[in-house]
Amino acid sequence: QVQLVESGGGLVQPGGSLRLSCATSGFTLDYYTIGWFRQAPGKEREGVSCISSSDGNTYYADSVKGRFTISRDNAKNTVYLQMNSLKPEDTAVYYCAADIMVYDCLKPKGYDYWGQGTQVTVSS
Repeated sequence: QVQLVESGGGLVQPGGSLRLSCATSGFTLDYYTIGWFRQAPGKEREGVSCISSSDGNTYYADSVKGRFTISRDNAKNTVYLQMNSLKPEDTAVYYCAADIMVYDCLKPKGYDYWGQGTQVTVSS
């Protein structure tokens, strides 16, 4: 049974950092593309970052380039999202998602498996 569990969210001041974790089980992580998404109240879910299973390439939304870094530890079955220089507009529920074949890994519709989300609030 495929499971994804996010953790690491919380309240942080603008300019601060958080590291989100996505613990996976029920599948072989290195065969799956993993994406991080976020959804703010009243807004659509948007892609933040993703890491491809085929070549390990990473992709980022323009709004987070240079501030966020995605990485994976296949031995620990965990994918991370390091978030630096956080801004109030980064406030959202963050989700990780997985699928074995994804055409555009920053688009949520390509994923079958989702975690429950973790809240990130950036506020002074």
